Amino acid sequence: MAQGENWSRLEVEACVAEYLTMLTLELNGQRYSKTEHAKALMLRLDGRSRQSIEFKHCNISAVMLALGFPYIDGCKPRGNYQSILLDVVEAQVQTNGELQDAAQAAVLRPATAAALGASEAIWVPAPKPSRIREMPASYMPRFSPAKRDYLAQETRNRSLGRAGEVFVVELEARRLHSAGKKALSERIEHVAASRGDGLGYDVLSFEEDGRERLIEVKTTAFGELTPFL
Repeated sequence: MAQGENWSRLEVEACVAEYLTMLTLELNGQRYSKTEHAKALMLRLDGRSRQSIEFKHCNISAVMLALGFPYIDGCKPRGNYQSILLDVVEAQVQTNGELQDAAQAAVLRPATAAALGASEAIWVPAPKPSRIREMPASYMPRFSPAKRDYLAQETRNRSLGRAGEVFVVELEARRLHSAGKKALSERIEHVAASRGDGLGYDVLSFEEDGRERLIEVKTTAFGELTPFL
């Protein structure tokens, strides 16, 4: 089969099943080899390359986010997927109890403190803005029984949110201390903990010239492109 041809339903079903197996392992904290899974999948497909499989996995990641699920780390979501892909993912997610249990446990799992590490390993590039194509309205609204909103549940995990805020406090203190602004670093305040959540920001920090830097912190244990409210 030519690589440019659309995937058949059987191919899509096989690829989605393999993806969900890997995602379940990842959410449960179990190690696995993406390379080995890809090799096994290539044997079941009609001449698809490793690159095309990886691209399809990125398409599946986009569908998972649309359904309120986390996605496989390293498979960055890519839109513009076949309409059949959404149908297949919905069908398989709906009946995959192991995945649902793993996702539920992952979003409720108490957070563990994260070490700051090297500065260059902390930051990731800001996502590029993309133009979203407006879809024509349908007379029959689509109901997605597979949508579970696990990502929305994760936002209510208070231990995760506080861990992210503490991480930012420490990161800001190190930034100012490294810039020779020790006095400013000592004035940083975790206001979400000291004054409550009603201020509209979580951390009061400072620029090097003394101006206030008000920081709202959003934290996820999942991929860097996980959306937030």
